[in-house]
Amino acid sequence: MFLYLNGTIVKEEEAVISPFDHGFLYGLGAFETFRVYNGHCFLLGDHINRLNLALKEMDIQYSVSMEQVKEIVQALLLKNKIQNARIRLNVSAGKAPLGLHGEAYEEPNVIVFINPLSKAGSELTEKEAILLKTPRNTPETAFRLKSHHYLNNIAGKKEMKNEPDAEGLFLTREGYMAEGLVSNIFWIKNEVLYTPDVNTGILNGITRQFVMKLAKNLKIVVVEGFFKPEELYDAEEVFLSNSIQEIVAISRVKNIASFAGAKGTITNKLFQEYQKVRERLLSITEI
Repeated sequence: MFLYLNGTIVKEEEAVISPFDHGFLYGLGAFETFRVYNGHCFLLGDHINRLNLALKEMDIQYSVSMEQVKEIVQALLLKNKIQNARIRLNVSAGKAPLGLHGEAYEEPNVIVFINPLSKAGSELTEKEAILLKTPRNTPETAFRLKSHHYLNNIAGKKEMKNEPDAEGLFLTREGYMAEGLVSNIFWIKNEVLYTPDVNTGILNGITRQFVMKLAKNLKIVVVEGFFKPEELYDAEEVFLSNSIQEIVAISRVKNIASFAGAKGTITNKLFQEYQKVRERLLSITEI
């Protein structure tokens, strides 16, 4: 496969950055992962806005534009001869002296990775969830960035070593529902859609925001808050969201509770609405 590195498309095995990159040394970097459907970068504008906000928070002097990313993605699709893909747009702080750096980073490394995906399906998928013992860590700043700091997620993944196809669910240290390893979580009770508040310290996922907008357009009441796991266990439907897997129904929280899974009425309605627009929207504001 070919990737984009600082203005050039190169083979993956030929991509090189400095070992003094503070993205490598200190985890200073941010990224966005989004899906390309038949050449269309779904919700690209929202991903770019969140990335630019993270770069500003880290004092990385770089700003990504819509046209720039679209041009890079189209070049990678052409070079790799694919039309459906997973894209990771990554900006790390770049080279700087050893030690903690209190000044702005002015020479970041910009990398765009691409992986082929099969054509998006029309059927709602289903998996089970497992409640993790590993608690969700708190954000390093006032809100959680989609940054290189992923040890907490990896610790949760290691806890699930015998469950490779399930999704782990984090609680906060205070015992409130937080999010999945790579997803946000929703549940439905009495036709009301519930999801943890961003003030629990979760990532405000782009697909999370999109699902809430779809729900409101369908006149479904959406409630964000601080919820104990027992409130999730009492739900009729549960599902996860992320930019690559879209909406995934949850059949059960292992050894604790069962739900409607892929038969969930509201989950299916939201998935059907998702399918209608995934090859044309660039921003949540367009619906």
